[in-house]
Amino acid sequence: MEILSYNCPPNCQVVNLRWKLVKKASQSCESKPPSFREHRILCIRRDFRSGFSGYSISSWCFSKNLDREKGSNSSNAVQGFRNLNSQVLSGSYDGYVIGGEEDAGSFPKEREAIPKVLIPGLPDEYNGESGAPITSSFWEWKPKFNVHYEKAGCENVNSPPVLFLPGFGVGSFHYEKQLKDLGKDYRVWAIDFLGQGMSLPDEDPTPRSKEGDSTEEKNFLWGFGDKAQPWASELAYSVDLWQDQVCYFIKEVIREPVYVVGNSLGGFVAVYFAACNPHLVKGVTLLNATPFWGFSPNPIRSPKLARILPWSGTFPLPASVRKLIEFIWQKISDPESIAEVLKQVYADHATNVDTVFTRILETTQHPAAAASFASIMFAPQGNLSFREALSR
Repeated sequence: MEILSYNCPPNCQVVNLRWKLVKKASQSCESKPPSFREHRILCIRRDFRSGFSGYSISSWCFSKNLDREKGSNSSNAVQGFRNLNSQVLSGSYDGYVIGGEEDAGSFPKEREAIPKVLIPGLPDEYNGESGAPITSSFWEWKPKFNVHYEKAGCENVNSPPVLFLPGFGVGSFHYEKQLKDLGKDYRVWAIDFLGQGMSLPDEDPTPRSKEGDSTEEKNFLWGFGDKAQPWASELAYSVDLWQDQVCYFIKEVIREPVYVVGNSLGGFVAVYFAACNPHLVKGVTLLNATPFWGFSPNPIRSPKLARILPWSGTFPLPASVRKLIEFIWQKISDPESIAEVLKQVYADHATNVDTVFTRILETTQHPAAAASFASIMFAPQGNLSFREALSR
């Protein structure tokens, strides 16, 4: 049984694929064939140091200042990232992300209505039913380690708590529908793992001197300096870090044992965490959990092999890795690449993934995203394998 999403977000979104502009509006939730405008080049200019974000589309452009949150000690760069919202544009677009002219040609002029399958009890947003409101918050685990999370249903004080752990490359926003539905009856949380989503650092873990910055691109990338700040000297975005993050989040924020739900990477972390902290877990639900994570050997389980490899995801990035990461990041953070991945993940192209696409794209524009990705890829495996965790 599949649920076809017909809900429309309250604000219009900008979908940027192959650096061509697709305009869409959410004024109507009716199923209409997409309306395609003449393609125009979309140029994006961001200055994270000043907090300014500008968009220029041929002769038409708009811009906005990204206000800093009151009382926050975060830099303009991160506030610009956190407050980044899509602008309201005219036009009409409805349904799956469209890549370009070749995709547009595959749509008939009149699209047949797709029958909608509903699970009894779920809110039908197409007919105006709404779920529980979702609140976005930040929790400071350690100095400079700010964890973003979303919650719903906290007024249900006598109901069981449920914690959702996201997959790789996404965040708490991936569980929007679950939070809206389950938040009506339960207390529900979803977190962003450190190094992903909106749990990226507020400042450069390896700041460089101004004399060493020769290009604007180097100023833009955080984590590519030669010396790590004290708080980042042993930082590596590993599965062990994430299971510690989950442990302290439950102890300090939820403050009681929970039901843990994990998708993909989140499923691995859920099993790993439950095996290490059974007293904090009431139950575990795995959603397509990955049975493996980490390419570098664990220094405790394989000390000899770990000593052979020169780097294990800590900061700063070695000079030999930086060029490779810059090249890879340029490819995988491209909107076209993101759209292609979503097309593979969501086989039913009637599913509306616009919000997921937009949020992933926003994350890639954070100045720390590239170095965080490198740390994740080179961080060591956990102290327990997936099979060992399951056996516990």
